[in-house]
Amino acid sequence: MPHAKLAIDIPDHTWIGDLSTTHPEVVFQVVTSIPSEETGIGLVRLVATDPLPIITDIQARDDIEDLDLLWKHDDEALLQIQTANPLPLLPVWRAGVPLKMPFDIQDGEATWEVTTSTSRLSSLRDHLDDMGIGFSIEYVREIDASQADQLLTNRQQEVLMAAVKAGYYRAPRESTLGDVAETLGVANATCSDVLHRAEGHIIHWFIEEHMEA
Repeated sequence: MPHAKLAIDIPDHTWIGDLSTTHPEVVFQVVTSIPSEETGIGLVRLVATDPLPIITDIQARDDIEDLDLLWKHDDEALLQIQTANPLPLLPVWRAGVPLKMPFDIQDGEATWEVTTSTSRLSSLRDHLDDMGIGFSIEYVREIDASQADQLLTNRQQEVLMAAVKAGYYRAPRESTLGDVAETLGVANATCSDVLHRAEGHIIHWFIEEHMEA
């Protein structure tokens, strides 16, 4: 099955296309979304020097039906937005392609990653073309069953991200294995075992993808 990464040109007549182009320094991270033919609901994380003017601009848009500010802290804010113009995500919805979340939109361009069947990936390209949405394919890689089995489990991702956040992989290290284990509320041996398995999967994937002769 193919795994693809695409760069999508967000139409500027949509709220997120217009505002991300007007404020190219701002990152709009789509955390999750529910698109349909007539409306779309999503959680959007803003990363900006001052999110409040951006939020005001979003509220002023005619195609925004509802907006809730869920939280704001310094240069970040999380919004729940309902739009009457879900155009950017309609091709994904119509093609029935699972889109990896979250994904970023900045300066009018979105970065999408999808893992699906060849026929659905082809359908996605057709729907993008039919709706006049520009895109480029950065890569398409085949993932076989053995590679799919090496993807990190939810638990491995949780422990690995906790270690990264704690500075465990920095040089010099900012935390010990015991610190990471304490954060997660698990024994040192359990934390070590999960990290070791996750690291092994990542290293194995890297070698297969980039070091083959």
